[in-house]
Formats: sequence, structure tokens, C-alpha cells
Amino acid sequence: MKKVKIIIVDFGSQYTTLIARLLAELGYQSLTLAPEAVSDYLKEHKPKAFILSGGNASVYDKDAPTIDPEVLSGKYKVLGICYGMQLIAHMKDKSSVIRGNAKQKGYGPVSVISLDNSPLFTSISDSITAWASHGDVVATVPEGFFSTAYSGDDVLESFQNDEGTIFGVQFHPEVIQTNDDNLILKNFIEIARCEKDWSVTDVIKKIQEETIVQIGNGNAFIGVSGGVDSTTIAAILAPKLGDQLYACIIDHGGMRKNEIEEVYIVAKKAGIDLHVIDAKAYFLETIGDVIDAEEKRKLFQLAYVATFEKLVKEQNITHLIQGTLATDLIESGKMGKSALIKTHHNVGLTFSVPQIEPFNKLFKYEVRAISRLVGLDKEISERKPFPGPGLYLRVLGIPATPENIEIVRFADDVVTRILKEENCYDGISQLVVALDGTKTVGIKGDARSLAYSIIVRTVQTTDFMTVSPKYLSNEVVEKIINEITKHDLVNRVFLDYTPKPPATTEFQ
Repeated sequence: MKKVKIIIVDFGSQYTTLIARLLAELGYQSLTLAPEAVSDYLKEHKPKAFILSGGNASVYDKDAPTIDPEVLSGKYKVLGICYGMQLIAHMKDKSSVIRGNAKQKGYGPVSVISLDNSPLFTSISDSITAWASHGDVVATVPEGFFSTAYSGDDVLESFQNDEGTIFGVQFHPEVIQTNDDNLILKNFIEIARCEKDWSVTDVIKKIQEETIVQIGNGNAFIGVSGGVDSTTIAAILAPKLGDQLYACIIDHGGMRKNEIEEVYIVAKKAGIDLHVIDAKAYFLETIGDVIDAEEKRKLFQLAYVATFEKLVKEQNITHLIQGTLATDLIESGKMGKSALIKTHHNVGLTFSVPQIEPFNKLFKYEVRAISRLVGLDKEISERKPFPGPGLYLRVLGIPATPENIEIVRFADDVVTRILKEENCYDGISQLVVALDGTKTVGIKGDARSLAYSIIVRTVQTTDFMTVSPKYLSNEVVEKIINEITKHDLVNRVFLDYTPKPPATTEFQ
């Protein structure tokens, strides 16, 4: 690895890796460290800048994570974000951070007013809408610092020290909901005088080189779902590994209509020799009548591991390649100090052979960029995300039996077809169609109907750490409702336009 000049210190924010993602997008390599690893790192390295992430603790808690005071010595440029800003204030003045009252707490959009006295806000409008997620606030500016931005009810949103080496913002400039055109991070990088040192080409080359070294003379196995992640990994590694790469798709019974056939064609176009493994009966038996989402995910994991282990023995496999993304690790609580949001089927598993996760520091938009760069068709690079357990997770409140899966499979096919016919599909980042297991009363053919509901969720995003609703026209919604309710076991359709947060992209 090149000598990294920008260090991100992870205090447990769900958004920490977004900072690294945005820096990479801007052309800068970074390294994320846990707070306790910083001291040892500084003994042998000389970075230029530190970015202190947000976090879910309060700086005044007894066991709250902290930072080596050396970071704030003036030798480095420092940007504290949310918890990071509060930590800077707390280390300078123990009484400066307090629990905010109802008006001071921020969860969602906030209007930030810049005082136009800091290089951090260069070329930024005097008033921007930013994304807040905090219960604590910096009540008093520490000695040697001055205020640079406020929001309503006199909430301090930004400060810096007199020397111009330490900066703090209470909001999150790393998320797309903060409409600063990424200028806050750009300005900080310029203040730190860092030079561009990162590109997508570098990412591909690094992945290929590292994977070849890890596999050596062995054989690697990769499960290709047809999604952009696993297909792109297989496409960039297949030319380098040749016969050392065994690629397959596991038909677990939760795939969408005609998906196995479509994936096979997609893989062939990408130059991937794909094997189809029929394991529907095994997965259905393993998951059984379970309703709880986390339990379903765990049982799916068991079947997933067992199926892979069988193939490992049959094909003399020495390494397993996974399409795990940074988003998966973050939501699973496996990245830095982030909290568990939900279990992912391909995270935290134990196999008899070593696992390789080439994309575990990348986000969906970066993988799409790689797929385009290596020449994959748009049907791959722009393919909508789909959970590993598939339609098992889109049957809500009742067992994911073959019959219930078939209902949601029908509804998913209807919605997808209509959205494509109405030219709405490409503008949607992810489409989620789910079966609500609560039966409600309706009327069909002048008779009483007791049937299920279908929930349709359409969102747009770039990183999937936050999402916004993608609203459909009344005309499109009417077509969807009319088509779906033709099914004998469905009498209602709901539209879910809840953003993330507070919701997640999938229901389970």
C-alpha cells in the first residue's frame, strides 16, 4: 500500500465508510483505524490529516472511545464529524458537550448557516441543508476555538481552532443529503495539502494482484448470483485465474421469475463458465416454517455454508471468494465499531477454506463503475440489488413456503414489467416487492375476500447507506394495483416511501 496521508478514525458511525468512499471518489486513498490503533500507527507513519468519524456513544460516558492527544497536537490537520467534533471539544473542555434538549437534537435535515469565517466553507453557500444524526451538542466553544456555523435554536454546527489546523462539524458532510457538493471534504483536503493518489484502475489492479497472491496454486470458488457484485468479481478475476476459478449459481428456491436462466446468459456474456446447482429442496427444508427475519437469515446461512462446503470437497477448492460489500459489513456490525442493523448471509461465516472478499471496502456505486470499466453490459452494471436469501426475506409475518414465495414472485414480476413498460425502472436504485402475511377483508366478484397484501418499495441512492423514496405516478401505481390484485390471494397493494434512516432498504 502507498503511504496513506489521510487517516479516518472510526468511532462506530454507520457512515464511517462513506467517508472513505467519498475520498476515493475524489481521488484520495485513505486508511480507517480504530481509535486504539492510532498511537501505534503514528510511531511508524506520518499522515497529513485525520478525519474523526461520528459514533453512537456520548463523549462524557465513562467508557466512551477517545483519541491519542497527539492527533490534536497541531502536527496534523483534523476534521471531526458529529461525535468527532464533540470529542475534540470534550478533550479541550470537559464541560463543553451536553445532552441536547428536544430542539437541539438533530435527526434528519437541518439548515446550517455559515458565518463565512472558515476555509472549510470556501465556495459553499451561506445556507445549506445538511444531514444531522445526534443527541448531544457542543454547548460552549472551547478556548482557542471559534464558531463557524450555526443552525436553529443556536445549535453550534461547526468550529475551528485559531491556528486553522483543527475543524469540527456537527452534521454529516459525507452523506448525499448534505447539499454541499462534497466541498467540505474537498476544502479540508486542500487545507491538508494532500495530493490525489487513487483511481478505479488502481482498485482493479490491486484486487487482481492480491487475489492471485492469496490463492497461489490453489483453486477458488465463487457463487455468482447474477447481481453486479459477484458477476463483476468473477469477470475481473476469470481472465487472471482461468481454470483455477470455479463459478456457480445456487438455485435456493428464492429466486425471481426466470432469474436462473437470465443469470446464466448474463454470465456467459461476461465470459464466465457458470455451473447451476439445484438446492431448492434443501433450503426450503432448512428454513421451514420460521417467520422471524433474523432466524431466517441464520438458517439460510447454515444451508448456504453446507451447500458451499459440499462443493468445496467435490471440486477440491482451496479458497472461497465472496461478493461482500462495505454496506454488508456495516449493517452486520462487522465494520469498525458500527452497530448491528441486520445479519447478511455472506458476512461472519466460517468455512473450512479461507475466504477472500475483494469488494469489502467498496460501495455499490464503485462496483458499478468497475463493471463499466471492464466492459460488462448495462444489464449487469445497472442490475438492481437483490438480497442473498432472495424472496425468503420478502415473505413477511408468515412462513416462506413455496406457495407464498410464488405469490411474491408473481407480484415482483408484475411490478418489474410495468415499471419497464412505463420507463420508470432505470430511475430506481432498488425495487423491493414483499408479501404481507396479514390477511385483510376485501371484495372480489361481489363476494367477501380474505387475502394478503403486497408492499411495493421504490428507492433511490448512490451508496445504500442512506436512501430516498422514488415516487411513482398515480397512473403507474394504478396499473400496478390493477395487475397485482388479479391474483386470487391478494386484495391490497401498499406503497412504502419511507427513507433510510429510519427504515432500511429491505423489510427484513
